[in-house]
Amino acid sequence: MQTVRPAAVAGMFYPADRETLARDIDQMLAEANARIGDLPPKALIVPHAGYIYSGPVAANAYRQLTPFVDRIHRVVLLGPTHRVAVRGLALPGASAFDTPLGRVPVDQAAVSLIDDLPQVTTSANVHALEHSLEVHLPFLQTLLPRFKFLPLAVGMASAEEVAEVLERVWGGEETLIVISSDLSHFLPYEVARSVDLDTAQTILRLQQPVSHEQACGGTPVNGLILAARRHGMTPQLLDLRNSGDTAGSRDRVVGYGAFAFMEDPAHG
Repeated sequence: MQTVRPAAVAGMFYPADRETLARDIDQMLAEANARIGDLPPKALIVPHAGYIYSGPVAANAYRQLTPFVDRIHRVVLLGPTHRVAVRGLALPGASAFDTPLGRVPVDQAAVSLIDDLPQVTTSANVHALEHSLEVHLPFLQTLLPRFKFLPLAVGMASAEEVAEVLERVWGGEETLIVISSDLSHFLPYEVARSVDLDTAQTILRLQQPVSHEQACGGTPVNGLILAARRHGMTPQLLDLRNSGDTAGSRDRVVGYGAFAFMEDPAHG
């Protein structure tokens, strides 16, 4: 039976009106100022808060795709669970996700590549209200002419378990990996800046573990770091800000970072 996961956080994390949403994303992408690299990113780390807070930082990540959009047909999207606990990595058991911009099909071929792994489970309940994956879809829908995606909500898992899943679906230039993660939470502005800078340097050095206090998506970030080492990837910092820079008080802020990971064509 084909099931569609409806938009759960439209009107809260991002506009529910199609025209408003499209306009806002176009504006954020137009204002993004991170330099576009010469190589297509194989993986991105992108924040997942409400667009008023993290949207400009996310735009600096997604702007990296603009010269390469015709190559990308599969997006592997991993984000942490916020509402429902789960062991391992959860598939949604759905055939597609809806947003105000339309319907995004789940890549069933990619599902079949990983569904035999013991750390992979299926839970519609885990995905039902989860925002960490949904908020990325409107950006991807705006940029990519046609794509399917593999949504994975990451719960209690090891970095090795995440990396094993990534290896199964690594693919070539047709496959983009997106790790959804914010950074520090609810620290004073200057403290958050220092903590997030240290976290960024850890990621850029391909070190792990990145703790959940450093990044709410620490588990998928750590899995990407393991895979990045094995594939000889080079990470780049595109943006590092917090909610005190974009919207809201500086008393207690949430940190946001945008990173791109490039594969070395000569890596064997």
